[in-house]
Amino acid sequence: MSISGQSGAGRIRLFNDFCGPEFPVANAVAYGTSPTHAYLGDFSIKGDLAETDTGVVSLSKASGWVRISGNDENGKGVAICTEIVFSPALNGTIVVEARVELQALTTRVVFVGLCGTAADDIAEPLTATGTTLTLTATDLCGFLLDSQLTSAAVWHMPYNGGTTTGKTTSTDVDSSQSAVAAEADILRLEVDPNGTARWYINGKLEATVANAVSTTALQAAILGCWGTTTTAADVDADYLLVEANRDWTR
Repeated sequence: MSISGQSGAGRIRLFNDFCGPEFPVANAVAYGTSPTHAYLGDFSIKGDLAETDTGVVSLSKASGWVRISGNDENGKGVAICTEIVFSPALNGTIVVEARVELQALTTRVVFVGLCGTAADDIAEPLTATGTTLTLTATDLCGFLLDSQLTSAAVWHMPYNGGTTTGKTTSTDVDSSQSAVAAEADILRLEVDPNGTARWYINGKLEATVANAVSTTALQAAILGCWGTTTTAADVDADYLLVEANRDWTR
């Protein structure tokens, strides 16, 4: 139960402006051959971190950015995330916001949002091909860019887990905006205590779906990138913000 004004610590706010900390690529030498996760300020980093092409590295770019380097294998990647700790009913309204940019729009999957699974080797919340979405995770809600989709550059807005059935045709969850290589987009997801979700891109409300997610299932906030072929994938991030109310249930 979230009670507004219960305490000065009633609002959870996790934020990283990515002005310095990193988890280097080619970390097998520095961190051992089988690391499962690391930490970056308020967030953890999960994925195939023992690979020499994966990690989170700082970029020399105004305002501070990191490059999340995924993997050169299909379905393998890296994500900056929280643990599975957020319940819409108990912690809503939950906000996940990131400013992201891509070097290229090919051979990669990017997901920003909430997901009910976040193991150390962090899998894609959903997979896609053509115009078909396979909602792998029982609970998910966020933004998807997948080069395997017919509309590869379009930001999609998938969801699953609520009483409103998740869409499995990509054109049913298209946004009006597409990513452009070397241009930044601000992606903001809001999930209310009743499971209603809202997707904003660059300040524009793109969609509102009632009962999009389970109100009780715990979920993690995720910003991740996964490979699709033998070409390494990546996504650049200026910041990641997660906000939620504290559950004051005794």
